[in-house]
Amino acid sequence: MRAIEREPGPPPTWLAVAEVRAVAELFQAIQAGPLMRLAPRGDGHPVLVLPGFLASDLSTVLLRRFLTHRGYAVQAWELGRNLGPNVRVEEGLRERLVDIVAAHGRKVSIIGWSLGGVYAREIAREAPQLIRQIITLGSPIAAGPKSTNAWKLFERLSGQSVDEVAEAYAQQMFEAVDGIPATAIFSKSDGIVAWRGCLEQPGPMRQNIRVRGSHCGLGHNVAALMVIADRLAQPEGEWAPFEPKAPLSLLYPCDATAYQRVAAA
Repeated sequence: MRAIEREPGPPPTWLAVAEVRAVAELFQAIQAGPLMRLAPRGDGHPVLVLPGFLASDLSTVLLRRFLTHRGYAVQAWELGRNLGPNVRVEEGLRERLVDIVAAHGRKVSIIGWSLGGVYAREIAREAPQLIRQIITLGSPIAAGPKSTNAWKLFERLSGQSVDEVAEAYAQQMFEAVDGIPATAIFSKSDGIVAWRGCLEQPGPMRQNIRVRGSHCGLGHNVAALMVIADRLAQPEGEWAPFEPKAPLSLLYPCDATAYQRVAAA
């Protein structure tokens, strides 16, 4: 059963315009170096980072650098600019995942930003034995593409109908990936993707975590980075929900972890 019974509309235009906040959030992240050093260190397992629609590996540089400093074997997706789902992306991700597992001999954690999070869930669904956990950042995993402000641009650039693309994936796209820890990080002030469409369904080893900020800044949002570090640092095979503790709790809204069941209001 889907977590959202009625698809939300896209965020209002004023929120989309306000996505310029992402630039300020980038400078905040750069200035937060001392705070970021409080994040837990990892065990060196491989982490694959997938960019959002129209973005490339350049957009995830700060996130990947942060995780490298935390001790992970961080991997870029290396498939150029993300222009939407197609055979090249699907086959490329399969090959990338197999190559990473072969090189490191360990399961891979996947972080997907926006559309990259949709890819993360699909590859985890296809090869769960290779995946340690998935983390999505403002990803439309519970509502169709028309719950975003990017669908018209997608149709213009790709020449594909979003309705046809959604139909091709609809049978499984909104279903949770069972047996794999999944964390959905979202912002209520996301100007690109409706926040209700970014939520994982209630279930074992799944959690939705709210942060403050823009959609385009999620990959360098300080609160989001601290959640990512906390989730990745959990021992393989173990899981406990994220609970922000002082003084880091000041980074999060008071209801940051209260979104396991959300009605379509």
